Amino acid sequence: MSSRDAYRSMNPDRFPERMEVTFADESGRQTLYFEKATWTIDGEERGLRYGENPEQQSSLYRLVNGNLVLGETETIAPGRFLASDVELLQSGKHPGKINITDVDSALNILRYLGDAPATVIVKHNNPCGVAIAESLEESYRKAYYADRLAAFGGAVAVNRELDLETAQQIADSYSEVVVAPEFAPGAVERLASRKNLRIMRIRNIARLREYVGQRVVEFSSLIDGGVIVQWSQVPDLRSPADFALARTERKGRTYEISRKPTQSELADMYFGWMVEFGVTSNSVIYVKDGVTVGIGTGEQDRVGVAEIARDKAYRKHADRLAWERRSVAYNEISATREGEEIWERTVAERGGLPGSAMISDAFFPFRDGVDVGLREGISSVVQPGGSLRDYEVIEACNDREVTMVFTGQRSFRH
Repeated sequence: MSSRDAYRSMNPDRFPERMEVTFADESGRQTLYFEKATWTIDGEERGLRYGENPEQQSSLYRLVNGNLVLGETETIAPGRFLASDVELLQSGKHPGKINITDVDSALNILRYLGDAPATVIVKHNNPCGVAIAESLEESYRKAYYADRLAAFGGAVAVNRELDLETAQQIADSYSEVVVAPEFAPGAVERLASRKNLRIMRIRNIARLREYVGQRVVEFSSLIDGGVIVQWSQVPDLRSPADFALARTERKGRTYEISRKPTQSELADMYFGWMVEFGVTSNSVIYVKDGVTVGIGTGEQDRVGVAEIARDKAYRKHADRLAWERRSVAYNEISATREGEEIWERTVAERGGLPGSAMISDAFFPFRDGVDVGLREGISSVVQPGGSLRDYEVIEACNDREVTMVFTGQRSFRH
C-alpha cells in the first residue's frame, strides 16, 4: 500500500460497544460507564476512521453513566456531551482520532475565552491561531492569519452560530474540520464546496461557559500495560483581578515589579493565560489585541521555546504581508527583491511583537528566557513565578518598564 493510499484507508473499529472503568478501595467501588460513539455514513454504522496513524485502530467512547468523587473533586456529569458526541452534518472522510482530539483541544481553550465572538484553530493538538473580536468573521480572519500556514488542514471551532460570511472564509481555505453550536441558513451549503470537510455541530458549545472548571479523569498508558491516572487541570484564575503583581524576597530584600498593567494589557494577559492552558509544554506564546502573535510549543528549554515563538511571529508576519499584497506565500518570494522588502518591513516591525504580552506556562529559571521577549518590545509578562531567580526576571522587566504578573499556578500539558 502506498503512503497516499494509507491516508485514504480505514481501519475498522473493533473495540467493544461498551466500556466500564471501576475504581475500588475499602470504602467501595465507583464505576464510570461508557458507550461507543458511531455515525451512520453511506448507510453503514461506523466508528472512528483510524487512530493517530492509519494502521492503528481507535474508538471513541462517551460517558453515559456513573461518577467519580475523590475528596472534593469529581468528574463532569455523564451525558453532558461535547466532542464525544458530535453531529456530523457532512462527514467527508469520516473523523479519525486526531480530528476528535483537535476539536476537543479547541473547545478546551474556547470555554475560557468568555462571551465575545471567538475562533480557535488547532493543528496536532496545539492552537495555531486564536482570536476574539467584535464579530465572528473578524475573529476567524485574525485567527487564520495569525498562522495561515499551520491552519492548513486544521480544526476550526467557533463559539456561536456560524454565519455565511465566516463560512465563506473557511471554505476559501483548507480545513479538516469545522465545528459550531449551530449554522446559519446556507452556511453548510457554502462549506460543502469542500467535499472532504468534516462539518460538525455540537449544540452544547452554546453553553460552553458551564464547562469552565469542570474536570475529567485522564488516562496515560505505559508500554508495559500500566496506566497513570490524573485529574485534568483547570486554571485557578477566573478574572484578570486574580493575577498577582510580580514580587519576591531574596536575602532580606524585596523585589517587585514597578509598573502595574493597564486595562488593555490585563485583557491580553488574561486572554493569553487562558490560551496557554491549551498549549503543549514547555511553551511560550505572545499575544496582542486579543490575537495570538507567536506560539512556541513542546520544547525542552524555556529560552529555546521563547525564541521559537519569536521566530514564528516573524515568519507569520512576513507571510501575512505577502498574502495581503499578492495572495502568495512568503516562502515563494523570499529570495526575490519583493521578498527582501517584505522581510525588511517585518524586521522593522519586529514581527508584530512590540506591545504584546509574553506568556510562559512555567517560571523562568533564568532571565535569558524573558530577555528574548524584552528585546522585541513586549509590554507585559505572565508567568507562574516561584523561581529562585525571580528577582533577576523582575529586575530585567523593570529595566524596560515592562509589567509582569504571577499566576501562582503552572500550566504544563503533555
